[in-house]
Amino acid sequence: MELLEQIETYLVRTGTSASTFGRAVVADPRFVQDLRDGRQPRRRTKQKVSNFLLTAEGFALACSDKSHEAGR
Repeated sequence: MELLEQIETYLVRTGTSASTFGRAVVADPRFVQDLRDGRQPRRRTKQKVSNFLLTAEGFALACSDKSHEAGR
């Protein structure tokens, strides 16, 4: 999946605004909008965003698993 698609999925799933995501992950509130407009991030920036998304996904899954266990 392309980086922008992964970000868009994260934004929808978490209800995070594009500017909040950009500010928190790469200190650039226009980052997501710039990607939408065709910006090609550097390899290091891509890696930083990918690492964030993997960590966030792992955290969400862990929280989800614990909430399921609590309901048993």
